[in-house]
Amino acid sequence: MGASGMEGAVVELAPGDDCESSTERGHVGGQPVVILLGWAGCQDRYLAKYSTIYSQKGCAVIRYTAPWRMIFFSETCGIRSLQTPAKRLLELLFEYSIENRPVLFHVFSNGGVMLYRYIMEMLHSHKQFKELKVAGTIFDSAPGRRNLRGALRAFATILVSRNVLLKYFLLFAFAAAAAVLRILLYPLTRFIHKSHYDVLLEAPSRWPELYLYSQADAIIKASEVKSMADARQQLGVSVKAVDFTYSAHVSHMRAYPTYYSSLCTTFLSECLESSPQ
Repeated sequence: MGASGMEGAVVELAPGDDCESSTERGHVGGQPVVILLGWAGCQDRYLAKYSTIYSQKGCAVIRYTAPWRMIFFSETCGIRSLQTPAKRLLELLFEYSIENRPVLFHVFSNGGVMLYRYIMEMLHSHKQFKELKVAGTIFDSAPGRRNLRGALRAFATILVSRNVLLKYFLLFAFAAAAAVLRILLYPLTRFIHKSHYDVLLEAPSRWPELYLYSQADAIIKASEVKSMADARQQLGVSVKAVDFTYSAHVSHMRAYPTYYSSLCTTFLSECLESSPQ
């Protein structure tokens, strides 16, 4: 385990991966690679707990959380800053010679989805990445639509330790930008920069998707997650959605650790069984 050469990213290889040749460890039948995309403000020590689910099964794990400035300001203003880390994450598969293994994405909240959006676009548009074998995607507490109140709650949590004046200035700046660019003017700005939610609705990917959400989530509305799951299913995607009912935002594993882990590992197994070899 250790740094990857990409700031903020951590790569955990299975025992023996670091000494095998590219050909030996790169075959499609090898153990999967799981890419964890953290929620805005997530610390690696929290994301590392999810790594354990997969590392215990012999998977290689890459985890990364995009900077909150990119999530709350760049995306809101239509600046595609997240394209850079999205590309670097996919390049890590080649740097560690694990690009021929099946890949599972485990995406948390809208912060993870905003990054996943660019990863998905690159998987379909970049020649280097088109041959990557994606097994499936797990969405935890996501995706949500234009819920400004929920976004402000999430941003306020990240800024809790900041100077009070700076905190309220940043909250006001974000709220103003989001209200104007992503809500009031969105019928126009969508032609320049679609929201992550709308991009996912129309995504060309057809690998299986698992949605983990809760009616008690105060940041991402359960109805919006369910609407996405239903829309994707209508497109022919194999979809499973699980409502935890009582657990808070990105807290499903903490509330139901055994059940959560079982859902993830079972989904991974089913994806590998159904994916072409």
